[in-house]
Amino acid sequence: MTDTIRPRRSVLYMPGSNARALEKAKALPADALILDLEDAVAPNAKVAAREQVVGVLRAGGYGPREVVIRINGAGSPSHADDLAAAALPEGMDLWCMIETPLAILHAEEIAAASAKTKCLVMGTSDLATDLGALHTPRREPFATALSLCLLAARAYGLAALDGVYLDLKDDRGFEAACHQGRQFGFDGKTLIHPRQLAAANTIFAPSNDDIAEADIIVTAFEQAQAEGKGVVVVNGQLVENLHVVAARRLLALADAIAALRVE
Repeated sequence: MTDTIRPRRSVLYMPGSNARALEKAKALPADALILDLEDAVAPNAKVAAREQVVGVLRAGGYGPREVVIRINGAGSPSHADDLAAAALPEGMDLWCMIETPLAILHAEEIAAASAKTKCLVMGTSDLATDLGALHTPRREPFATALSLCLLAARAYGLAALDGVYLDLKDDRGFEAACHQGRQFGFDGKTLIHPRQLAAANTIFAPSNDDIAEADIIVTAFEQAQAEGKGVVVVNGQLVENLHVVAARRLLALADAIAALRVE
């Protein structure tokens, strides 16, 4: 995983051409925002959207959350200008969209290509179109793609985000998709509407029980080390170093979520 633990439970796409939405986003409880210059912006609004997004980022006001610019793809008329405009600060991190069959097949190369890459983002809508696949309740057509993306991300210490859920009227289906994404191992979910924030923030966060158990594991391990004991048992279960690492990461994530103060 990445060296710095950052919450990415909820990552909300916001249209870069919508000034009202960009302002509203400052008060939304999203862990991260993707200011979209691609799919959410009409061709004749690309230039204005780019200028607007750069302006709001320079003005600030988004607090401690991550803010990402989604640029138009290579080969598009806006790509070069978007790339130049997005390169604001030195050392800026890079997120990569994984949304085509070719990207899935080369996910490892994408993950390893740059030290600046911090996150792989599944683009299941575009992928479905290219595959000719259907959006099923259990997302069986995407199981291989989701797994390959997640494997590539974890192999190179990157975060990984699940794709969007398109049916805004299906709250139960959205929650099921979030649970499935967490079961896969994704850090969070990309979202298309603020109404999806609360469920994503809850489902991808450690529960109170998770935090209590992690605290017990870390405390027991540290106490055993101090006493020179080589074996640690918690609630009848043998605790190994890998469990302690996972427990410490979970506690660090819980602390990072609390520090955001965006709930």
